[in-house]
Amino acid sequence: MKKKLFLIIGAPGSGKTTDAELIAKRNIETIAHYSTGDLLRAEVASKSERGKLIESFTSKGNLVPLEIVVETIVKAIKNEAKNIVVIDGYPRSVEQMEALDDILKDEESIELRAVIEVVVGKEVAKERVLGRARGADDNEEVFFNRMRVYEEPLCEIEGFYGGQELLHKVNGERAIEPIVDDIDALIKSKI
Repeated sequence: MKKKLFLIIGAPGSGKTTDAELIAKRNIETIAHYSTGDLLRAEVASKSERGKLIESFTSKGNLVPLEIVVETIVKAIKNEAKNIVVIDGYPRSVEQMEALDDILKDEESIELRAVIEVVVGKEVAKERVLGRARGADDNEEVFFNRMRVYEEPLCEIEGFYGGQELLHKVNGERAIEPIVDDIDALIKSKI
């Protein structure tokens, strides 16, 4: 049985991680949720060879090479007992998108069913991120840098998935319940 993969993307402060967590909680029997960072941290904690390799990058503050990130994601999906997997915060770049696409072309056991973009305006995103300021990196300068990093590849990512009729946009500027309802209904319509 093929695993059904759903990707949730959105700007910093869009609520994508919270949305994904709530959907997995609502559908605890059927839907698994991962964020890319959690997957990498879990791999490090497992003390596997790949985990040691990942730690050799993260411990120095360096980005983990793309192929390792994608392999880690694919391994987690394959090992997941549930048939529906939601990953938030991926892809963050055109390179990440292309690397996943290359693997999924040859991967019999995983099928990408939808890419869900939680859309929020820059002002709303900024208010949310700065309003929840959790540390030194939640300031205006860092926010605008994170926003720029998110926005730069967005047109190409939207075009790529839109061209395959996989892209679905959800208004993320509403209360959390209707957003989660919409994403939940969208996922169920694709399975």
